Amino acid sequence: MSTFLTVLVFALPVLALVAAVFVAARTLKKTGSARRAFSRHFITLVMAIVLCLAFTFVAAAAPSTPDVDPAAAGAAVTAAADNGSGMATGMGFLAAALSIGLAAIGAGIALSAGAPAAIGAVSEDPKSFGKSMIFVVLGEAVAIYGLIIAILIILKIPNLPALG
Repeated sequence: MSTFLTVLVFALPVLALVAAVFVAARTLKKTGSARRAFSRHFITLVMAIVLCLAFTFVAAAAPSTPDVDPAAAGAAVTAAADNGSGMATGMGFLAAALSIGLAAIGAGIALSAGAPAAIGAVSEDPKSFGKSMIFVVLGEAVAIYGLIIAILIILKIPNLPALG
């Protein structure tokens, strides 16, 4: 049963993300409207994230081995808590990943609007280079803020496991 659960936990989220990419490519080809394509892709992406989180909780709630002595199981749980593994550690890493990922998406949106405008302004008046670069740097700062928040979250994870 645990092998099936392991395959289920890893395979289904990967399939959900592949489906999200497939739906995005298909929707962008078929629809002429960016709004419709974005809304369809957003719904698929939310469903993929929900599936990933659901299977994470299922894997965390499943018993590790059914034929284990209760005293040995208690020692294993204590050792796992000492090593820093557990739901709190996983959620901390998930929060760090979301903060940096969403900040990078926001920076990309800001740069997609600010950089072409800055290039146009500089091409018309080369003296406006400094002023236009401020807007580009402000957009990129959003990603740096997300990185800082991710580092702060990772540093606050209790019993962080050793990486070596």
